[in-house]
Amino acid sequence: MFIKDWKKDILTIPNLLSLFRLLLIPVYVILYLHAREPADYFMAAAILAVSCLTDMIDGKIARHFHMISNVGKILDPIADKATQFTLIVCLTIRYPILLILVCLFVVKEGFQLIAGFLILRKGEILSGALISGKICTTVLFISLIILVLVPQISKTALYIIVGLDCVCMLASFFDYAKLYFTHGSMIQSLDDSSQDPE
Repeated sequence: MFIKDWKKDILTIPNLLSLFRLLLIPVYVILYLHAREPADYFMAAAILAVSCLTDMIDGKIARHFHMISNVGKILDPIADKATQFTLIVCLTIRYPILLILVCLFVVKEGFQLIAGFLILRKGEILSGALISGKICTTVLFISLIILVLVPQISKTALYIIVGLDCVCMLASFFDYAKLYFTHGSMIQSLDDSSQDPE
């Protein structure tokens, strides 16, 4: 079964941290879209920093205290992707060139969503994140936080950031496509919840 014990699988510290990250999304949107002064942008970036911090520690808590669950394996990446997508869309209002990232993000995550759903129907799940996926997430968050903190960034720096993000997203997309098409070893049975979550 997907959820064997709902209290054990859902009411865990890592899962609550993932839910907390989801709740931070509207807070960030309100702060960023109404930002006018440097302090406003700093507060929006601070919210993102808190989100990144909780993302870093929830996996460590899950592994250390044996709180890994199937729900967490799904909830954690959902919180990550929802935060990333919201951040990119908000920044696109100020920097239209980021529309490229929006398109890449939709294609990449759309593919992973469909592929993940297909293997879930077979009673399987992706046990964790690929290295390229973790690098992509880290680079994306850092670079986009920079864009929040520096609203008057130069065009050259902006193009470098967008180019780097595109490269990381494409590399991650191809790695995940290869994993799903070859049914790699990181695709595990739902009954095996001992793997490293994203």
